[in-house]
Amino acid sequence: MNYKETLFFVAKCLTISLEEKNRLEIEIQLKTTKIDWDAVVKVSTGHYVFPALYCNLKRAHFLQYLPEDLVAYMKHITDLNRVRNEQIIQQAKELHQLLLDHHITPIFLKGTGNLLEGLYEDIAERMVGDIDFIFSKEDYPKAIEVLTLDKYTKVVEEKYDFPQFKHYSRLHKAHRIAAVEIHKELLIEKYAQEFNYDFIITDCQKIHEISVMSFENQLSLSIIAKQINDDGFHFKNIALRNAYDVFLLSKKANTKNAFSKFNTLKNPLNCFLAICYEVFGGINSLAYEETTDTKEYINTFYLFLTNESKRKTKTNLKTKELFIKKRMSIIYKSLFHKDYRTWVFKRISDKNWQKEKLIQLGIKKPTPNS
Repeated sequence: MNYKETLFFVAKCLTISLEEKNRLEIEIQLKTTKIDWDAVVKVSTGHYVFPALYCNLKRAHFLQYLPEDLVAYMKHITDLNRVRNEQIIQQAKELHQLLLDHHITPIFLKGTGNLLEGLYEDIAERMVGDIDFIFSKEDYPKAIEVLTLDKYTKVVEEKYDFPQFKHYSRLHKAHRIAAVEIHKELLIEKYAQEFNYDFIITDCQKIHEISVMSFENQLSLSIIAKQINDDGFHFKNIALRNAYDVFLLSKKANTKNAFSKFNTLKNPLNCFLAICYEVFGGINSLAYEETTDTKEYINTFYLFLTNESKRKTKTNLKTKELFIKKRMSIIYKSLFHKDYRTWVFKRISDKNWQKEKLIQLGIKKPTPNS
């Protein structure tokens, strides 16, 4: 199995609990085809869907087709993730009550929000990093103060903090499983006016007494987190963890209705949905608006899947281009904003930073163990 075949196999397996057509196709493939399970493990772990893969295969009663040692390993990892997610849910509820006690209502986002609302049949399916929530501009500094007083501290203590647009520096607390991100924005500055707190609060919902976004906005954010915040739109690739969330949310919200609210964001959203439709096997709930852009996007997506050399070349060029643009943006902002200007000055005055750059440029040799 090459990478493309493995990716599509894993993706279809993620849908077999809800899509009968894919369940039948996967069972035939398991019975008649030699599956490269090492490749499946590599791809599913790389995309953070290994537990979700196990849960779907188990629900479909397909574990009988897998090697016994692999089933044992998958169960072990999934059980560990379930325990972790139970602790994350407990921590999130603790934070929720703490903030409510101070008359602040958090709106939980992404993986933690999905867990709290019960999006997954088994909480072990989702691999979660941080606990993310967003607040109004007025409550944002209050939330930081409340968590700081509750002994949450910065994960990385810097001599000087980079001016954060979307969220405060990641926080953690002793004996708590997850780091926390306090958001005031959902997107990078370029798109923040189109999708923000004021936009999502209008149809926010409460599930199990917890505030989360509407299903349409959750679906959009699942894509935006990859396409915009992580530059996925530029690299024409897919993240199955995000795509799996999109698949599940597409059963609760109409994708075309969700995207119709946007202008500049509509095309990146629609393009990601297009490759979800391809990878998951033409599922009706993932139907997208076919445009010239989506056709070109899908063609490039397939090209990169099958031509590693082309993908690496384009990825390296785009990475350098984005790096330069972001650095130029910081310099431009420093001309007009004091916080950026202060950060730039402290950065270039930092002896360790100067040494690091001299080594990168080949002017200075690294010292042993540096």
